[in-house]
Amino acid sequence: MAPSSPPVYYADLHVHSRFAYATSRNLTLPVLDATAREKGVHVMGTGDFTHPAWFEELSTQLVPAAEEGLYVRHEAARDAATRFLLSVEVSCVYRQAGRARRIHVLVVLPSLQAAAAVNGALAQRGADLGVDGRPTLQLSAEAVAELVLAVEPTALVVPAHVWTPWFGALGSRSGFDSLAECFGDLTPQVLAAETGLSADPAMCWRVSSLDAVALLSSSDAHGPRTIAREATRLEGELSYPGIREAFRTGAPDRAGERAAAVTRLADTVEFHPAEGKYHLDGHREHGVRMTPAQRAAAGGRCPVCGKPVTVGVLSRVEELADRPVGARPDGAPGFRSLVPLDEVLAAALGVRPAAKRVTAARARLLEALGDELSVLTEAPLADVEASAGARVAEGIGRVRAGEVDVEPGYDGQFGTVRIFPPG
Repeated sequence: MAPSSPPVYYADLHVHSRFAYATSRNLTLPVLDATAREKGVHVMGTGDFTHPAWFEELSTQLVPAAEEGLYVRHEAARDAATRFLLSVEVSCVYRQAGRARRIHVLVVLPSLQAAAAVNGALAQRGADLGVDGRPTLQLSAEAVAELVLAVEPTALVVPAHVWTPWFGALGSRSGFDSLAECFGDLTPQVLAAETGLSADPAMCWRVSSLDAVALLSSSDAHGPRTIAREATRLEGELSYPGIREAFRTGAPDRAGERAAAVTRLADTVEFHPAEGKYHLDGHREHGVRMTPAQRAAAGGRCPVCGKPVTVGVLSRVEELADRPVGARPDGAPGFRSLVPLDEVLAAALGVRPAAKRVTAARARLLEALGDELSVLTEAPLADVEASAGARVAEGIGRVRAGEVDVEPGYDGQFGTVRIFPPG
């Protein structure tokens, strides 16, 4: 009898609760659970575990799963239930090397007990954890890593949306030129970096120093609808130690260790990076969008008001790149660029993504073919057509083939994807 294939599953480890600023009031554990199953995500970050009210809900509503380091809602059926990992995004605000730094860091832990200990350690350092689900800490990114790893040596400490101008560890506004500058002596303990919506692995591959980390993709969801707009696909054992091992060996520099790992990083699902709201340079107040060459020609200033423009992710990658476009380090896992199903349906039906026709078509597809990621990546197009019509099947086919056009985002303004040619 042939051995069974190892399980393949999606993880979305960076999300938020309703206790974080600018998030949906619907972000409750039951909603996260149900939405994850609808989207096709098997392992979800809890988000915001530092917030006292949210931590109380996590403590009373989650119970250990059969798999080490994972949790399920106590009311959920264990076999189909979403697995949860304790996670939080923190905002580090400090000065280093003569510059103001604002760095977002994702922390993932294997237990409620470890989360409680981290919360206690942060409170002792003066953090007011009840203000925002994404707490602002007067600590450096390196100090946060030191604190977390002292409490839980197996913690995952990940620079979030690493290229974002304002809060990315490599961002143009308050970041560094390398992860080593940001995390100092603890850099070897940083196993992964999050690409963010405005970048993808191909952009990161141009910077050789990032070969030392795995590239993590996650949604940074502020509402149920955006869960799984980016995600990471894993293959092998379902457990916290397995997931951590997948990120440890997911770096190109550690590709030689991957075959022996119990869990491997298979690939990632990505937003089209041009759709991200910081992809290009620009000044949103005056509708000015610039490529790196256009910004350079304008001296980095808005042609309308003369103020400095926000330097976006593409320009920042160009500044730090030591490899040409198209370079790929040996052993780097791949990725797929997708468009959320509601956007595909809206484009095919000629309506808004929130329209009732989109909701109805989505329900038919999921009932017939499974979860959203399965529909977008592997469902036979003939079956998609039978459930939702030829135009929808054509749209999904175009997304899979990368046959889309994107008006790029800039300075906090999301880009726009056009799936079908005009006319």
